[in-house]
Order: sequence, then structure tokens, then C-alpha cells
Amino acid sequence: MSHMNMIQALNSAMDVMMARDPGVVVLGEDVGYFGGVFRTTDGLQRKYGEHRVLDTPITEGGIVAAAIGMAVNGLRPVAEIQFADYIYPAYDQIVSELARIRYRTGGEFAAPVTIRTPCGGGIRGGQTHSQSPEALFAHICGLKVVMPSNPYDAKGLLISAIEDEDPVVFFEPKRLYNGPFDGDPDKPATAWSSHPRGNVPEGHYRVPIGLAEIIRPGGQVTIVTYGTMVHVCLASARGLGVDAEIIDLRTIAPLDVETIAASVKKTGRCIVAHEATRFAGFGAEILASIQEDCFWHLEAPIQRVAGWDTPYPHAFEWEYFPGQARVSAAIKATLEAS
Repeated sequence: MSHMNMIQALNSAMDVMMARDPGVVVLGEDVGYFGGVFRTTDGLQRKYGEHRVLDTPITEGGIVAAAIGMAVNGLRPVAEIQFADYIYPAYDQIVSELARIRYRTGGEFAAPVTIRTPCGGGIRGGQTHSQSPEALFAHICGLKVVMPSNPYDAKGLLISAIEDEDPVVFFEPKRLYNGPFDGDPDKPATAWSSHPRGNVPEGHYRVPIGLAEIIRPGGQVTIVTYGTMVHVCLASARGLGVDAEIIDLRTIAPLDVETIAASVKKTGRCIVAHEATRFAGFGAEILASIQEDCFWHLEAPIQRVAGWDTPYPHAFEWEYFPGQARVSAAIKATLEAS
């Protein structure tokens, strides 16, 4: 067991899988010689060679198209899109080709492609380096969509994604790369080494795709969240002294409706929180599922906490970001409602 930040955990996952399976290859912009813009692939090309860690041209559609060709010919490519904001030129390849291969070939071909991409804000990257487009991919049949909140889950989920026979879009909240935080921009990040989820096994292990985790049991209100917002919601619940049950989805698609429903039926109150834009964000799907399964158990309207319905604002990043104040207000509102 080692103390790792999320960057180290992701690097370890790829290292473990490349050592175990010669069919695992990594490709993307600057992933080889440079080791990735966030250093997540650092050292892999030196260890496994240029034929397994490939620096590509700046062509996201070409990266995904090449990964699809590799996958249908027996490899397990891990394709990095440098920022989630850059993934749109590859969207047609992902939606029209990658997601449909198993179905359109009647199961003759699978597409074990993992697409890794950093997402979200918090690094003052502006609207072209800060987007959270997970809802666009959760809507696509044939794709699995993952977003971890800590190093332990990041490594275990990435290993599961690489071993999966179906394509996985793996979002990595870049604000969590070096450590968790409490949602306050004026406070430094806490080192992962002091966080229980920073303890990461050095070898192979899996975290199952499609299974949420209750990271804080409680009885007053259920908070459903994922990625960066897990830490904001934890800080809000602690700050208010509320007996909140917090669910880290870990996987966005397929959604673990059973865990969510069981919690909401117990507490009778629910908040859904994510960093992405509110309108048509993935929180709406979570809310609809809760309404369908738990209507007669609800004691108050479901609250949503999310980003603004605007392009990601460079100058007002911390106002856009749904921090502790907005989560705490939602907790108070749902607890006071009757």
C-alpha cells in the first residue's frame, strides 16, 4: 500500500495493465516523451517503448479512430484526450462508431477502448480548459462513463475500464489530481497522503464499474454526487453538523439506481450536486430516477446544485463553481421543507 495522489494512481493503473497485458497501448498528444500535460503517463514510454506509448498528432478524431482500429484488431488502447474540452472533434467517432460496434456487428466485434480525459474547473483554465461534458456521453447507448473522486477509486476503476470489453469514457477531475480540498479557493489542497482514499495498493485490483459507494452514512438527507463535488458536499455536511448520507456515484453510466433509491427511501430527502451546467445536466437524470422510484417516500422537493447555465466564465470561475455555500443552502432548504 502506498500514498498516492490521483495522477500517481492513474499512472500506476496503466503501468500495471501494460505489464500484465502486452495488448494494452497508450496513445494521445504528448503522452510519450513528455509524459502528458498533467504527467499521468510519465515514464511509460521509457519503460514500454514508442510502439506501446504513442505520441499522436493534434487530431482528436484521429486518436479515437486509431484506437477503434486497434481495438477491433485485438488490442486494448487507452486513448488520452488532453482536455475534455477538446473531445468534440472526436464525438462523431465515439458516438457513431465506437459506441455501436458491438451492436452493429451482432457481437462479432467488441471495442475495448478506454478514453481518458481531464475534466472540470478549478485551475483557472477558462472556458476552453474547464468543461464537464459527462452528460453528453451518458446519453449514448453503448458507452460506459466513469468519474472517480479519489486515488483509490481512480486506479481501480481505470483497471476495470481497460479490462472491460466495452468502451469507457473516463473523466478525471483535474482539480483532484494533486489532492482533495474543501471547496474554499483560499485554502490549499490537503495532501492525499493524509486522506484514507490516498492509500492505494501498488498492484492489480479492480473497483467495479456501475457500483456507487456510500462514503458517509446518515439518516437526515441523501446527497448524490460525483467527482470534485464529493469533497465539497462532505465539507458542507461536516460544517453544518448534518447527518447527511453522501453517495459517490463513481460511475455515471450505468447509473446505480438501486443504491440511490435505498438511501432516499431511508432519509426521505435528497440533494443532487454536480459541477456541470444545471440545465440538461446529468443531475436531471438522477432526479428523474429518484422521482420514479421514491416519490411516495419523499418528504421534501429534491434540490439540485450545479454550475451556471452559461459558458464556463474565466473571470468568475469561483462564482460559477458550486461551492460549500450553495451546497449548504440546499441542505438547509431541504431540511426545513415540509
